[in-house]
Amino acid sequence: MHNRLALLVSLFFLSCLNSEPISAQESSRDFTPGKIWKDNNGMHINAHGGGIVESKGTYYWFGEHKIEGEIGNTAQVGVHCYSSKDLYNWKDEGIALSVSDDLKSDIAKGCILERPKVVYNKKTKKFVMWFHLELLGKGYQAARAGVATADKATGPYTFIKSYRPNAGKLPFYAAATPESEKVNCNKPENKSDGFFCRDFLGGQMARDMTVFVDDDGKAYHIFSSEENFTLHLAELTSDYLGHTGKFIRIYIGQQTEAPALFKKDGIYYMIGSGCTGWAPNPARWFKAKSIFGPWEFMGNPCVGPGSDKTFGGQSTYVLAAPGKKNAFIFMADKWEPKNAIDGRYLWLPIQFENDKLKIEWSDKWNLSLFNHLSKR
Repeated sequence: MHNRLALLVSLFFLSCLNSEPISAQESSRDFTPGKIWKDNNGMHINAHGGGIVESKGTYYWFGEHKIEGEIGNTAQVGVHCYSSKDLYNWKDEGIALSVSDDLKSDIAKGCILERPKVVYNKKTKKFVMWFHLELLGKGYQAARAGVATADKATGPYTFIKSYRPNAGKLPFYAAATPESEKVNCNKPENKSDGFFCRDFLGGQMARDMTVFVDDDGKAYHIFSSEENFTLHLAELTSDYLGHTGKFIRIYIGQQTEAPALFKKDGIYYMIGSGCTGWAPNPARWFKAKSIFGPWEFMGNPCVGPGSDKTFGGQSTYVLAAPGKKNAFIFMADKWEPKNAIDGRYLWLPIQFENDKLKIEWSDKWNLSLFNHLSKR
């Protein structure tokens, strides 16, 4: 009897020792692109079309919150936030920006709110969120940029305004740019400038987007414009809450969306995609020696099986890998339009061959891979 009691007591204490939270038992040290990615509550991460900001050693992932059974892309909840110390394991921080029950609000429930990106302004000490916004019931006609701010990374964020950027402004051109390459709204036969001239007074369309902060603290808003036929790269004001009016047009007339911009060794790189709705297509990349160009189209950075469809995904952000020099992670979404909440995330290492990009598929990898790549 005594031995049996001792055994039961021992089993009880062993069960207590092993009763760790599910999140601790399932903690990961690898990226597994395309698989269900669980947060600390065991739920698939709900941060689609997202981006990441780092603050005091913690990474914050922001993305579109989807709901079960959602078909299409209306915002029923808002922007979700997660935090992580290692990029593998993420804590649910809740909704950072909520859509409004006020149907007159620009961000009314049921609007389209896409690709939220958050940056930190060192001068104002504010976290600033930009996103693509379509007004409730207007389809994709509004094509606005929206902005919100918060005092801490996780929010809550306060919506400030939405609008079309750079109303009444002409693009910036380098001094040596020939007149034939400049937009001219007095020549209606110049078809590539048609949408730009149409929207000149009211502001340029702003859809798929990202925000990039340069080494000098200046921030730039990069977005699909002119009915998605041309990318715009626009300088933001010092508080990151508006546009200065200085901007350039990139890859004019070529239908580019999903821009993701980063910088390495003084060279600017950008990855994007073509415009094929929810269906994947070949990625495309560009490079420039100056943020204001000229930007050079370089082809498809993806190689190997599935590269012609970006492995089933679409670019959303490029993240500098923590603790690694000149190491970057390509972040992409694998959209599931019939049930948006089931969208998956494809995080893959970016490789460099001189100043050329290469992205290969990997079923499983971790940050130690960059140690190997740096020795090549």
